Amino acid sequence: MNRIVSASILSADLCNIESEIKRAEKAGCEYIHFDVMDGVFVNNISYGIPVLKSVSKVTSAVLDVHLMITDPIRYIKQFAESGADIITFHYEAASDCKAVIDAIHSFGKKAGMSVKPGTPISVFEPYLDNLDMILIMTVEPGFGGQGFIYETLDKIREIKSILDSKGISVPIQVDGGINDVTAAQSAEAGAEIMVAGSYLFNSPDMERSVALLRK
Repeated sequence: MNRIVSASILSADLCNIESEIKRAEKAGCEYIHFDVMDGVFVNNISYGIPVLKSVSKVTSAVLDVHLMITDPIRYIKQFAESGADIITFHYEAASDCKAVIDAIHSFGKKAGMSVKPGTPISVFEPYLDNLDMILIMTVEPGFGGQGFIYETLDKIREIKSILDSKGISVPIQVDGGINDVTAAQSAEAGAEIMVAGSYLFNSPDMERSVALLRK
C-alpha cells in the first residue's frame, strides 16, 4: 500500500508559511492539509478563504482542505474557487451530507467526509458510492499536538472492511497524533493518507520523518 503524506500547516510557522510549504514539498509531502476552524463546531479558530487563496499561489501540492465548520455547504463555492483540490467536511456539522458532497463535486473537486472519534462508522454507509475520501479523526478535532486515540484503529478497520465487502475503493485518511508509530498502525488497519503536523514541522529532518511515515 502506497501511503500519501499530507502536511498539516496548522503546525507550521505561519509567519513563514510559504517557506514552510516549500520545505514540506521538498521533503516529499504530496498533500498540504489546510484545517479550517470556526470556533463553533470546534473550540478553536484557525484561518480561512483568504489564506487558502494565497497558499494556492505558492504550491503545486494537492490542497487538502478540512472544514471543521458548522453548515459547511455555505462555503463550498468559496473554498473551491480559492484553490482547494479536496474538500472534506464533518458528518456532524452538516444537515444534508449528500447536498454537501454534490456541491463539492459541482465545482470539480474531490469530496471527503469526516467523523469525530465518538461517531459510529455506520454513518458513512449511505454515502460510500459518492465519496472520494474518508477521514477518520484519530483525535478530537480542534487542536494540533494531541495524542493519538488508539480506539480509532478499530474504526479504521471497520470502514476498511465495509469498503472491501462492497468492492468500493475509497482512500482512508487519518488525522491527529500521527507519527512513525501511529502511521504504521493506521496503515495496518487500512489507512492510506497520513496527516501529520507537529511530527513533521517540529522535526529536525523533515525528509526523514516523511520517509518514516511511509515505512
